[in-house]
Amino acid sequence: MKESPKALFREAKLVRTKCLKCVIVILSFCMAASTLSAHHGNSAYDETTSVKIKGMVTKFDWANPHIYIYLDSKEGDGTITHWTVESLSPERMTRMGWDKNSVKPGEQVAITLSAAKNGSPIGYLAKLVFADGRELKTREGK
Repeated sequence: MKESPKALFREAKLVRTKCLKCVIVILSFCMAASTLSAHHGNSAYDETTSVKIKGMVTKFDWANPHIYIYLDSKEGDGTITHWTVESLSPERMTRMGWDKNSVKPGEQVAITLSAAKNGSPIGYLAKLVFADGRELKTREGK
């Protein structure tokens, strides 16, 4: 028995719709995967050289996906450099003893970091020591 042209048309349209939905789902997964893999990694920082800075904390952002410490460091000539220091996620920092009140604006700290390769005053936290000598862990298991 022959199918009517209308029935064939409906069936072809249904197949095209299902294929289009599959393609959209696959492309969505591919885009999400590329975004996630691009985010992680410290390729923007020179991890072969440590930079030590001292200064006053101006702001402490305890937020996902990474915490940030903002610091004003006074240079030898009297100029102030505004540093942005990135670290791990709040969840991972909590496992090392940090919390949202660990660092407060106005505190004097010494920070060791991996500086940005492009020379901007941005870095990835390696060590934080308060003026009284207390140190907060910055690596899990260390």
